[in-house]
This record gives sequence, structure tokens and C-alpha cells, in this order.
Amino acid sequence: MTADRCFAGFDAIHGVLDSGVDIVLLCAPPAFRPDHFEAAVAKGVHVFMEKPVAVCPAGARRMLQAAELSEQKGLKVAAGTQRRHQPPYRYLIEQIHQGALGEIVAASAYWVGDYDYYPGVPREPGWSDMEWQLRNWNYFTWLSGDHIVEQHVHNLDVVNWALKSHPVKCLGMGGRQQRTDPVYGHIFDHFSVEYEYPGGIRVQSLCRQMKDTDKRVEEYITGTLGSGHPGKGLTLRDGRTIQYAGENADPYVLEHTHLIEAIRQDLPLNEARQVTESTLTAIMGRMSAYTGKEVTWDFVLKESKLDLTPPKHPEMGDVPVPPVAVPGEMPLI
Repeated sequence: MTADRCFAGFDAIHGVLDSGVDIVLLCAPPAFRPDHFEAAVAKGVHVFMEKPVAVCPAGARRMLQAAELSEQKGLKVAAGTQRRHQPPYRYLIEQIHQGALGEIVAASAYWVGDYDYYPGVPREPGWSDMEWQLRNWNYFTWLSGDHIVEQHVHNLDVVNWALKSHPVKCLGMGGRQQRTDPVYGHIFDHFSVEYEYPGGIRVQSLCRQMKDTDKRVEEYITGTLGSGHPGKGLTLRDGRTIQYAGENADPYVLEHTHLIEAIRQDLPLNEARQVTESTLTAIMGRMSAYTGKEVTWDFVLKESKLDLTPPKHPEMGDVPVPPVAVPGEMPLI
């Protein structure tokens, strides 16, 4: 790698895109995803982008607009919602879509676990607010969306996929009980959200990042003919089970394999819209928990003025840390 092929700084994406690449990997903190995706689509470059793809309604709307343009241009776009590429999930959700569980009546989504893989980064002398927050990006809502958006989006994406829809409204709650040190910014450490999907389907969403607690990372779908985990197996009411019996593979590899295959063979692959809808699903849950208000899909998609995305040319200067959200006091914007 030569120096002229290395790019750094807030505008580095433009140097990368102008260098003649065929594919760009968008893996910066989620706050920057709308800017970077818009630039890649404008340049006509195929994209792999990590989830989530926005942190607020304004960013999600920009992503949906760019997603539409990417479809018009025939670009291939893969997202870091790797369960969409995992053979057991693909097989079992296809069975659900074919009616194996009958009419879907309820679902659950869980990312209940620890946070040892996201160690807080203590601030060092000489670091500006911006530098510290970028190095500690998981713990600031404007950068990560909070962990319901940054992490739990995986499970909510599976529910949207299985139900072939997004929620119409939600009511959430949460708080910050264990992670109270300033090194953990101002985000919550637990959320509980009830989503309502078309047809009155209720979905329970639980996510938590607390030490020394039991863990559960999965989804559960219930229908009139049976229920089960769409990544593990389904159990029908007549006693039969449906399991995936084929070869498995690393979904983190497959998401890139499928993107390369789609480009080389001109196969249909554009996950921009679906990952944005799943991201917005998580965002509306966070907004409800932060404010204590019921939040509708139409509100976040069409009316909300909440915009946490950074300015076009951010400086490495003062970025005040917002207070921890207090339901009933934080307004729904």
C-alpha cells in the first residue's frame, strides 16, 4: 500500500471513491453512514456497509433516498446484517414465508448480554471532545444510536424479515442503571420495547448490556401452526420439527461473498432499503424509551425533526455530552 492510496480525515471518503475502487466498505461510526453512502451512490460504486446505517430519523430518510437512487443505478449493496446471508436463517425464514408456522401472531427479539467487547475508552489528556467521543463512539447516541440501534438492530432486522414488514408503532422504556461512569457516555444500558406490526402483531424487544447477567441473543416467531427460532429450528403443533440440514458457513464471510458474486454475475442484491427500515425500527424504539412516548412509524418517517448527524465538515473541537435521557422530560422531536 503506497501513501497515495491511503486517505484519512473527515473527507477521506471522497479520496477513496476518486481512486478508482469498484467497491467501498463503509465501516465508520454510524453517524457518518448517510454522508458516505450518498457519496458512494453518487459516484456509482458498489457498497458494503455495516449496520446500523443511521442514528436518527433525518439520517434514515437520507438513506432511503440514496437507497432508491442506488436501485435506479443498478448498484449492488450488501449490509452487515449477516443473518440475511446465513444458511439456517435463509432456509427457515423461507419456510415461515411459505406458511410453515401458519399465520404469524407474535414474535420476540433479544440481545441480552454483556458489554465486554465494547470496553469504555477513558479520556486521555490532550484529546478534544470530538477525538474522545470518536474513540469511544459506542457510548454516544449521535455516533452509535445507542446499543438498541447499534447492536439490537440485528434481531429487529430478523423480525422485519420474517414478518415482511416494519412496525406501525411502539412503546418503550429503559434506563441507565449499571453503566453510570462518564466513560460510558450518556446511553442507556437496557431497553424494553413493544412493537406493533400490521394486523395487530405484537413483538417484544429486549436488549441489555450489563455485566454478570444471563445472556440471550435470538429471535422467536409464533404462528397458528407452530413456533420457533428462525436461526435454529421450528416446532409445529402436530409434533413435527423443521431443521436446516445443509452446510453452514460463516455469515460474516458470506455477506461479502454474496456481494462479489452479485457484482460479477449481475445478480440482484441491494440491501440498502431493508437495513434502513430495520435501523429506523430500532431508532423509533430508542426515541420511545428516551421520551416515554408512543412513537409511530409515520411520525419518524415523515414528521420527526430529530437530526443527530454531524455537520459536513466537523471539527476536532468541543462536543458537549448531552444529559442522560429522562422519560417524561425529554421531548419527542
